[in-house]
Amino acid sequence: MTTPPATNSDLRMLTTQFAQNGRLDAIYLRPARNVPCVQTTHAMAIAGQGLIGDRTLKTPSRNPLGSNRQVTLIQAEHIAVIAAFLNKPVDAAWLRRNLVVSGINLLAAKSLFKDQPMQLCIGEVVLEITGPCEPCSKMEAALGKGAYNAIRGHGGVNAKVIVGGELKLGDSVQCKVGSNNASLQTALF
Repeated sequence: MTTPPATNSDLRMLTTQFAQNGRLDAIYLRPARNVPCVQTTHAMAIAGQGLIGDRTLKTPSRNPLGSNRQVTLIQAEHIAVIAAFLNKPVDAAWLRRNLVVSGINLLAAKSLFKDQPMQLCIGEVVLEITGPCEPCSKMEAALGKGAYNAIRGHGGVNAKVIVGGELKLGDSVQCKVGSNNASLQTALF
């Protein structure tokens, strides 16, 4: 007996299901370009802007809806992959992502459907994944030969802050369906 092909409505439902909640494992703030990241146990996210103490909050966006790169996230599981490709240990701080999470697929938190936005809830903060966070050319200098290609596809994601609040180490990370106008909320701030 053959299984009927999945329908669009089946795919919509499947994209909302996650096996488990994730966990916020690390928080990093980048005070400025070319300055080492500062690890912290908590941070304040400001809707439509970013994290207090991070350089993205200090740089106003030209986009009236706010930058698509207010917060950067990476999966802890992908740091191990990058380390394996480089054949050496990799410290998460070297990758310059704000949040390190484990236990949930961040790439799946980006909606496949424009009319069904997905939201990433970390503690009281709500983010909308806007796309992949590609490595920059500085990664080669920071991590050595082949680092740029080792990070490609594993560099994490960019996000907008939809609802601000406090982020704390150990916060639960879950993905849920948001409202159709959730990303428009950032225009209010």
